[in-house]
Amino acid sequence: MYRTDTASMPSSFLLPVISSTHDATLSAALTAAINNKTKPLGSLGMLETLARQIGLIQQTVQPNIVAPALIVCAGDHGVVEENISAYPQSVTWQMVENFLAGGAAINVFARQNHCALYIVDAGVNHDFGVREGLLDRKVAYGTRNFAQEAAMTAEQCALAMQHGAELLAGVQGNVVGFGEMGIGNTTAAAAIMHVMTQLPVAECVGAGTGLAPEGVLHKQRVIEAAVTRHAAESMEPLEVLATFGGFEIAMIAGAMLAAAERRMVLLIDGFIVTSALLVAARLQPAILDYCVFAHCSDEQGHRQMLAYLNVQPVLQMGLRLGEGTGSVLALPLLHASVNFLHEMATFDSAAVSNKGA
Repeated sequence: MYRTDTASMPSSFLLPVISSTHDATLSAALTAAINNKTKPLGSLGMLETLARQIGLIQQTVQPNIVAPALIVCAGDHGVVEENISAYPQSVTWQMVENFLAGGAAINVFARQNHCALYIVDAGVNHDFGVREGLLDRKVAYGTRNFAQEAAMTAEQCALAMQHGAELLAGVQGNVVGFGEMGIGNTTAAAAIMHVMTQLPVAECVGAGTGLAPEGVLHKQRVIEAAVTRHAAESMEPLEVLATFGGFEIAMIAGAMLAAAERRMVLLIDGFIVTSALLVAARLQPAILDYCVFAHCSDEQGHRQMLAYLNVQPVLQMGLRLGEGTGSVLALPLLHASVNFLHEMATFDSAAVSNKGA
């Protein structure tokens, strides 16, 4: 049954407790293990950084990657009424059908990288019925138009986050990425970004699915007017999420928090997923210890988000598709970062002179 009213909905989301991964003793042991491999110091660059980070997350000098998974949440946005997208809202449910049929880019890349794929209806404006491969967590048939009123109630936002946290029960591995689908969600993400970072709206807004410059300017004006309407400067993070977000964004934020509580590696995709992280990180700053930023999106706001968080992406490929594609494409590098720790010879074992020691 779809929850389209607030009856029996949780009034708040029980925030998971996330521990920092900082451990000076373990960090030193990981650094020693990395430096003792048959290579010049630091010569594997970001792979060494990833190996150390994953070791700290997993609390071991022998980290591994087990059964990676990607959760793709789909939801519709009432703000499409403001003509802020180059595509009609119906594309959301049509793309969900494409995911279920195995024909989208994320299906291709997930198969290629042996990554389990979970497709979630967080709040699509469509009746799918009972479908194999679709997890029905629909909170409502899309959010309301945040240009006129809050996108969702506090109760709906809490329910979406709770659903997201509960999704982790079905994930068996130790790495999870997040993807999304929702026409209008770059507008929601830009609004969240602006309020959370206080960066100018013009620096947060991009072309999304392919808007012309005049369309981007219109999107910017819609967000500016909505922020003024909601007096967003004084909002707490969950208020920002409920006012401007989408059910898929809230669900991803809840899933991220639960995954970090389980000490999983979090693969962070592009603009929309990082907007969910902005909220999650304001609630629990230690979540950033668990995040690997898969790539820098070609959506201009994403570059600003990464700079704001002071983090470095693994890939720079000009991607702006969403769906979690960047996260899955970064998986081979995660495997490489732990494999060299397991399989690469040490100076002693290979009888190689360690002149850099």
